Amino acid sequence: MTRFERFSGRSAFVTGAGGGMGLSIARDLADAGCAVTGFDLKARPDGLGEGDTPVAYVRGDLTDEAAVGRAIDDLFSRHGRLDYLVNAAGILLFGKDRSAAEIDLALWDRVMAVNLKSVVHTCRHAIPRMRQGGGGAMVHIATIQCLRGDPAPQDAYQASKAGVTALSKSLAVQLAGDGIRSNVVHPGPTLSPMQRRWQEDPRAAARVAEQIPLGRLGTPADISRAALFLLSDEASFITGAELIVDGGLMALP
Repeated sequence: MTRFERFSGRSAFVTGAGGGMGLSIARDLADAGCAVTGFDLKARPDGLGEGDTPVAYVRGDLTDEAAVGRAIDDLFSRHGRLDYLVNAAGILLFGKDRSAAEIDLALWDRVMAVNLKSVVHTCRHAIPRMRQGGGGAMVHIATIQCLRGDPAPQDAYQASKAGVTALSKSLAVQLAGDGIRSNVVHPGPTLSPMQRRWQEDPRAAARVAEQIPLGRLGTPADISRAALFLLSDEASFITGAELIVDGGLMALP
């Protein structure tokens, strides 16, 4: 079996599939033969599911647990199994997300609901389905920002992603006996829709790239390749791990 067929006959639920990293992961899984259901508040992206494996798409709000549950139940009813869960959705509110000492607490609650509580929603509905199938794998997209401080803080975003990381480790230990693995990918600076500012200002993007040992910004494809590895059988002995995909940035002194 080639790497392009290694997910054949399996199914995945991918949040944030309306763009960026989630879209790239959904496309790559489908290209590898996986039956994918994408979930996002945004409209279905053009070109999603144009390959040999169709992609279902649900437009919904991840903070609505009932909507998440219905989407996962529908996936299971159509395919009879749920093998993979990818939590790639997230928001970062530039200019509004700041130090916890001054942030608007309504905004704090919104970021926590989308970035962290939504992961609880997906997990609590996906885990029973994975158990029914004898196992599975989860990948949660966090950020290197939750591993360090920042002189220009975005505390809600960083704290929410740190929570995702802690939750992933707890789930990894809880679910190991069920054959369910849980891992985190920490992207570094990545050219995704969340970082539209770099696309609008190439000089700013170049300045950030100069700080990265590999000399470039990441792409959604870089994150997708890491996620697919962690989901795959090649990573069958990896759980509770954090994979940093940042071009070497966190290795700097």
